[in-house]
Amino acid sequence: MEDPVSNLINTYHELNAAVVDELDEEPTALGFMRFLAKNRPFVARHAARQWKAVKDWNTDYLRHAMENEAVAVAVTPHGNADAVVEQEDGSLVFVEPHETFELFEHFLGDVQAGAEAVEQDGSNVKYAQTQNDNLRNEYQSLYVDVPKEIPFARIALNEGADAINFWLGNQRSISALHKDSYENIYIQVRGQKHFTLLPPVEMPCVNEQLLPKGRYAPSVKDSGKLEVELDHEAERVPVALWDPDSPSKLTTPYSHMAKPLRVTLNEGDMLYLPSLWYHKVSQSVGQEGVAVAVNYWYDMDFSGQFWASNNFVHDVLSAEQSKPAYPKLEMDGKGL
Repeated sequence: MEDPVSNLINTYHELNAAVVDELDEEPTALGFMRFLAKNRPFVARHAARQWKAVKDWNTDYLRHAMENEAVAVAVTPHGNADAVVEQEDGSLVFVEPHETFELFEHFLGDVQAGAEAVEQDGSNVKYAQTQNDNLRNEYQSLYVDVPKEIPFARIALNEGADAINFWLGNQRSISALHKDSYENIYIQVRGQKHFTLLPPVEMPCVNEQLLPKGRYAPSVKDSGKLEVELDHEAERVPVALWDPDSPSKLTTPYSHMAKPLRVTLNEGDMLYLPSLWYHKVSQSVGQEGVAVAVNYWYDMDFSGQFWASNNFVHDVLSAEQSKPAYPKLEMDGKGL
C-alpha cells in the first residue's frame, strides 16, 4: 500500500499550482471568499497605494507622529527573534527576543544605523514586532493613517480585525518558518518583504518538534551581550526545524516533496496569507534604511473540517513515524 501522506501531498500539488495568484486590485468580499474557501494566498499589487500611510510614512513623519512615545522593542544578537538556537551542549531551544522599552525616535535611529552595520560588528538587532494589536495601542498616533478594517475581509468573515500590528526593522531581522491561526492581510509600507510560503498540507515536510522555551537576556558577565535564558517552567512548544532555504538539513522523509512558494511585496502591495500556512519572512530596507509594514489579523474559523483535517494529518504522521531524536546541528548560535 502506498504511503497515504505522500499521496496526500502529491494530490494537493497536482490540483494546486505552485504559484501565488496576483491581482491588479483588492478583491471584492465574494472574490476573497473564494480564496478563503480554498485556503490559498494572493497578492494584490498596489492595492494600498492610496493609503495615507503608504504616501506619508517617511522617517521624519514617523518621528514627529511618535515624538516622546516609548515603545516595546525586540532585541536579538542576530535578528533571529522567535527562532531555534543551538546551545553549547548541542540541544535546541526555541528562543524569544529580549524586550525593552525605549523612546521611538531612539529606536528608529538604531534601526537606521543598523541597516548600515555588518553582521560581524557584534551589534544587537532591534525590531518592532510585538504582534499584540500594537497599532491600535502604543502606535495609536499612526493608526489614523490606515483603514480601521479591510472591508472585503470584514464582510466575508463577518467580524472585525482581532489585531492590527505595526512592524519596523531592517534587513538583519528574519522570521523563521512558522504558522499562525489567523487570516492575515499584510501590507508593505516601506521597503520590501520576502515571503517563503508552504501550505498546511506540507506539515509532514517541516519536521515539527517540541522544544524547550527560552528568551534572550542581558549577560551578567559581558555588558551589551545577550544570552539564552531557559524557561524551565514553560511547556515545550512545537517548532518547525526544516528550513526551505537549507533543504538538505533537518529533513523528514517528506521534505523533498515540498514546493515552497516565494513572493516579494513592494510598497503598497497587499498579501493574503491564509491561516496555518507556514511562512518564513525576510526584508529589504527602503531609501531611509527601514522596512515598515502593517498587518490585520482575523481569527480563523475552527468549525467545519479544515482544522480537524489538519489535526488528522498530524495524527496519521505521528502514528506512521516515531519522533526522531533531536539531530545535532552544525550551527553558529544564530538560529536556523
